[in-house]
Order: sequence, then structure tokens, then C-alpha cells
Amino acid sequence: MAKNLRARDIMSSGAQCVGAHESLYDAARMMRDLDVGCLPICGDNNRITGVITDRDIVVTCCADGIDPATVQAGTLSGDLFWIDADAEATEALEVMENNHIKRLPVIDVKGGHRLVGMITEANVAKNLSDKQIAEFATGVYATA
Repeated sequence: MAKNLRARDIMSSGAQCVGAHESLYDAARMMRDLDVGCLPICGDNNRITGVITDRDIVVTCCADGIDPATVQAGTLSGDLFWIDADAEATEALEVMENNHIKRLPVIDVKGGHRLVGMITEANVAKNLSDKQIAEFATGVYATA
């Protein structure tokens, strides 16, 4: 990875939140419309409270025969990991590897603690050497 890259340099901008009180059905439609597999969840104060993936919806709701229109997105908020937009990009990789996560919200702490983007595997792949990609994949996909 090139030196001095910040999280904001490698992220995809324009990330949108699903409201914590919106349904999983709404989250799924939003994912479809945005062509993404993950959405940050924001609370009433517009601050991020978690993330939800398409897999979360399928495994924790649909697979159990639960109507996704009856479940609020916020109920699936688990541990929240994020990175400051001004943090070094290598720090973002460490967070992703250490916590085995494929997507990482980017927050502009100085700019009002607002969501400004997401770092995904594709963003990482565009900025790493082949050796670094192999190390990243091993870190993210390694079993605990």
C-alpha cells in the first residue's frame, strides 16, 4: 500500500444508512437499489450504531421463516467497528483483519462524527500488492 494513504483515500464515498427503526425488508430493498451487500445502521441521532449485511437478513430472519417486514434493522446491530477518515489506511486493514470483517464504515470525526464512506474488499484490493492481498485475505478469512 502506498505510504501516507488515509482511510478517506481508499474508501467508497456516498455510503447511506438504513434507519435503526426501518424494517429488514426496507434494508434489503435499499441494498438492492444501491447494489451493495452491507449497510450501516443509524440511530435517531444519525450516528452509526451498527452494520447489517444481506447475509444477516437471510440467516437471522428469512431462514427462520420470519417476515423481514416485521423486524427492525437495529435489532441486528452487533459489535461496531469503524475507522476515522483521517486514520492511516494500514490501520483500517488492521481493524478489518483483526476482527475478520470485510466492510468497514469510515467516519469523519472532525466533521461532526458523520459517515462518509465504506472500505470494502474491493477498495483494499485496488490499493494492495499481491502479497498484501494474500495477507489480508488470510487475516479476514482465518477462523478464530
